[in-house]
Amino acid sequence: MAESAVSFLFDQLSVWLQETQKLLAGFTEEVQLIRGEIGQMRAFLRVADANEESDPQLKEWVRQVREIAYDTEDVLERYMLRFAYHDAHGFRGYLKKNYASLKNLKARHQIASEIKAIRSRLENALKRQQTFKDISSIMNQGSSFTPAWYDGRGDALLLEEVDVVGIEKPKEQLLKWLSSIDSGFKVISVVGMAGLGKTTLVKKVFDDTSVNMNFDHHAWISVSESFKVENLLQDMIKRLSKDINQPPPQGLEAMKADDMREFIYNFLQNKKYIIVLDDIWTRNAWEAIRYAFPRSTTSGRGCIIITTRFNNIGNAACSESDGHVYKLEPLPEERSKELFFKKAFPRNSCPPYLEEISKSILHKCEGLPLAIVVIGGLLATKNNKIEEWEMFYGSLGSELEGDQLKRISKLLSLSFYDLPYYLKACFLYLSIFPEDELISKGTVIRLWTAEGFVEAKQGKTMEEIAEGYMNELLNRSLIQVVETFYDGRPRNFHIHDLVREYIISKAREQNMAAVDSQDIPWPDSMRRLALDGLSDPPQQIYKGKNLRSLLFFRPGGSEWGLILNEVMRGGSRMLKVLELREAPIDAIPDEVFKLYHLKYLGLRDTGVKVIPKSIGNLGKLETLDLKRCWITKLPIEILKLQRLRNLLLYDYVYDHEYFEDIQGFNAPYEIGRLLCLQKLCYIDLANAGGGRLKTVREIGKLTQLRRLGITKLRREDGKEFCSSLAKLTNLRSLVICPFEEELMDLEYPLSPSTFPLLRTLELQGRLERIPQWIGSLNALTGLTLRWSGLREDPLEYIQGLSNLRMLRFHWGSYEGQELNFKAGGFQRLHILELSRLRGLKWVRVEKGSMPFVHDVTVADCKSMVEMPVGIEHLKNLKHVDFSDMAEEFVESLIGEKTKKGDMWRLAHVPQVVVYNWVNDEWKPRQF
Repeated sequence: MAESAVSFLFDQLSVWLQETQKLLAGFTEEVQLIRGEIGQMRAFLRVADANEESDPQLKEWVRQVREIAYDTEDVLERYMLRFAYHDAHGFRGYLKKNYASLKNLKARHQIASEIKAIRSRLENALKRQQTFKDISSIMNQGSSFTPAWYDGRGDALLLEEVDVVGIEKPKEQLLKWLSSIDSGFKVISVVGMAGLGKTTLVKKVFDDTSVNMNFDHHAWISVSESFKVENLLQDMIKRLSKDINQPPPQGLEAMKADDMREFIYNFLQNKKYIIVLDDIWTRNAWEAIRYAFPRSTTSGRGCIIITTRFNNIGNAACSESDGHVYKLEPLPEERSKELFFKKAFPRNSCPPYLEEISKSILHKCEGLPLAIVVIGGLLATKNNKIEEWEMFYGSLGSELEGDQLKRISKLLSLSFYDLPYYLKACFLYLSIFPEDELISKGTVIRLWTAEGFVEAKQGKTMEEIAEGYMNELLNRSLIQVVETFYDGRPRNFHIHDLVREYIISKAREQNMAAVDSQDIPWPDSMRRLALDGLSDPPQQIYKGKNLRSLLFFRPGGSEWGLILNEVMRGGSRMLKVLELREAPIDAIPDEVFKLYHLKYLGLRDTGVKVIPKSIGNLGKLETLDLKRCWITKLPIEILKLQRLRNLLLYDYVYDHEYFEDIQGFNAPYEIGRLLCLQKLCYIDLANAGGGRLKTVREIGKLTQLRRLGITKLRREDGKEFCSSLAKLTNLRSLVICPFEEELMDLEYPLSPSTFPLLRTLELQGRLERIPQWIGSLNALTGLTLRWSGLREDPLEYIQGLSNLRMLRFHWGSYEGQELNFKAGGFQRLHILELSRLRGLKWVRVEKGSMPFVHDVTVADCKSMVEMPVGIEHLKNLKHVDFSDMAEEFVESLIGEKTKKGDMWRLAHVPQVVVYNWVNDEWKPRQF
């Protein structure tokens, strides 16, 4: 983490030296020297960060370096805050007119003194760095390092000590895969987060009688993070030799890796063998040994089972042998309870007075077997005293560091210290989100970027790089996807409660972030503070001067509005992130517009009605999130925000869960001056300042746009709008809504190469026909039409879209009586929705159409009286929803099911549901 802080400072110093030379006049040389000394520490810190837990002196040194980095940032940002202002061309530091005044001269002397003190501290830290010779040795050898304080293999087999619960189904699946190997070579990967019981599961499979009978040679190899290829191969040879009661070959210790691989290959040739590689941490570990196993044999068969926390390792190992990946999931609620009670009450049942607290503790464990076993065993020593149980539950975060729960903490620490330096800050940052919160990937990416955690790379946007960071955390099983977009991209994710407790503790320890607490005081040096409106307001008001981020989540009472204003007035002038989502405020505090360094301002779901002209003061702002506010117009001063990347200002209107309308905002007429914009949603063209046509042309200047939403487009603007669209070649998402019921004129030709990256297209208004250019959108994965009023069957124009995953016809988008899904069409489609197509009577599905569709919804199509003809051809259907349909349709559906039983056309579909809208809610029909 110190390396993260130092790297961030190093990058910031580089930017400041380039952009603010006048402002730094007199200090430039000192700042350059600081930057050089910081640079000398970076590589050393990457190793020191990982090793600090095993050496108290090193840990203290790392802490001191982190504080030096923080203090340097504070000094320079306070200086810039004092002497800089925003001019009409956006943010650029200039000396104030009274620069030479006695007051400012005194301030410059003070800054100079502080910079000199920092230089002295840095020089001392560099001298002390030389005393840690072991790490210097590791760096000079160029080898990787694993913290010596923990070897994960001991805890990996912890569940062998207890009655195992909940592995019957995964064990059965693994044994089934093993029994299907008649010949050749297969790899099976068991993947999941730490503590899920991967090793326990595989050990039970490995020891099963059927495995012993079907394979002649067996070897269990613990790999872990700190493996060496030579040791790994030696261990494998020894275990294979022991399995046949033979001594290992002479001279094994002196053999080269290639010779050992060849020995293993020859030994296993034409044999029936199973080898477990437990706890693989790197692709290198698999690559180093993969060719030691024979691929094709005349009379043998081989299977390798690997356990790993990393999804990409599991997938890569299996891909070449057409193997299998088993993603191990947490225990379900009932099995969790069964395991917990076995450990917490080994001789008796759970007393009634402990049932509620047991439920709360199990909720924290979230089905993680290791946590259930360790915590249950610990609580078994509390003699069923409810006071001690409640005390334990209230201090679970700090208990993780105690002797009893050290096993869990060490497992989590191993995953944390294995992270590359640039991911550590990103991971700890997730501690700010409330417990049980579904965390939006898009929000996190914007926050990481504003915080400065994302390192720039040529050819990629900061958001693309941040998304790569997110994928790395997912790959390491440190976060879990809860919701995806229709095309499988992660949308919302979740952090296991115990992982959250760990990173909360770690973030607080490093002064990186703190969540609100009634009991633990906030240190003045804390960088980030998160408040939860569902909690009781804190007794203390934070007065720290060095706060960089203030984040408020979830609605709170009126007292929270007063507290937020107090915190703002407490001197937090260096805020970079201010997230006030759902805060009980109806106006933006005046102090916000004095936040010189602010990059992120979130006011989503607040009562804010007006954005004042002083918004123009926030020259560094990158994200302005006003979604679901009461704002409909932005002042022209918004155009001063030349670094603005995300402008979100809209609301969706629904009629009993049916989408009805989008409310956008009136944009300043020169919106094209915001050249850095990547997300712009939604511009209302009805009252565009300076005229609609001018605004439509301005949109064409925003060539960095990834997402664009337009409302109230008039027919006569179609040609100019298509001309602007042709320039937006970076678009990933486009939504167009017309003015009231006007026809949209989008027939103007656009080159097939215009939108090479467009994934999502929504057209929400009347069309004479499907625009021809849509048929050439090869990257398109989602297409939605609403209110289009099409009379011709539109499917023939879009059925060839090669990557389309979701197709939605809503609210009168098609007025014809029949839709025909022809053979060979929609070869990648997964989701089909037909809703409020009141004229639609028949849907026909030819064999060979939509072969991969798994989800079909037909809603409020009152003219339909029977199921789609040919729906039985859709063999991959998982879910069919018929909602708000005519009574005749429902009776026909029920009648066919009753009459045909197992021969019913939807008998192969796991879930078929029928709903009706009754008394303002959806109610299921008995079916």
